[in-house]
Amino acid sequence: MLQLVFSGVAIGCIYALIALGFVLIFNAVGAVNFAQGDLLVVGSYFGILGVVGLGWPLWATAILVLAGSGLVGFLFQAFAYYPLRDKPTINVVISCLGAGIFLRNGVQALAGPEPYTMAPFLETRLVTIFGVNIPSQSLAVIAITAMILAFQSWFFAFTTLGRMLRATANDKYAARLCGVPVRKMIALTFVVSTALAGLAGFMLVPIFLASPNMGSGLIVKAWIGVIVGGFGSLPGAVLGGILVGLIETFAAKLISSAYKDVITMILLMVVLCVRPQGLFKSPVSEKV
Repeated sequence: MLQLVFSGVAIGCIYALIALGFVLIFNAVGAVNFAQGDLLVVGSYFGILGVVGLGWPLWATAILVLAGSGLVGFLFQAFAYYPLRDKPTINVVISCLGAGIFLRNGVQALAGPEPYTMAPFLETRLVTIFGVNIPSQSLAVIAITAMILAFQSWFFAFTTLGRMLRATANDKYAARLCGVPVRKMIALTFVVSTALAGLAGFMLVPIFLASPNMGSGLIVKAWIGVIVGGFGSLPGAVLGGILVGLIETFAAKLISSAYKDVITMILLMVVLCVRPQGLFKSPVSEKV
């Protein structure tokens, strides 16, 4: 049971990092970036390039993943979002989808369609906790995600740059009137969300094989986590992603791996019917 919990939380952390990117971009520009899964693929291949291709240590490869993914995120918003910033939201969504397809095919053209993998981050593949063998990569994913979330909470709450990002997400027009450089803040939001997705992809490679199409299934689960947690809520995205990971893992073990996706979809439908605002977000009332 404990092994299932750790495995579920680990995959849920991956979903949570992708979901955070969803919410950050939606709060900043009012559009959903469905290319987030393809941006995760880019990060996973940066990780493979560093560890397998160049033989770099993990810390140097992590810097490569963050910097490379952030640069891709900046270019992504410059070409897929910024030219359409004043157009209807659906135009931005379609543009992001098209850019995601371009990235996916670009990765396949450069790296080939064959899947890649790499060794876990820790030399010890299994760690014994309370007599149960836990994959060390699952523990590494949980620990790294916890550190990222703690840093993010501090950054948004106690730094000037974090406050400007929050102001832009809340109301970019009011933020502009207050002197916040909204254009730069939106670009930074794309950089941060893409870096989160890239880091998630890097941590995922030792667990699953990396391939150009690996993001397609992950983005669906992360999107379900966003809806279950509460659309637009950063804590909800994290908790929703972890909940989806736990349910998926326990469903695969206790029922059947063939039905785990069905059970996850049932969870989504139940939440939409019973609590459409999400499990971790308060309903919004409006006086008229």
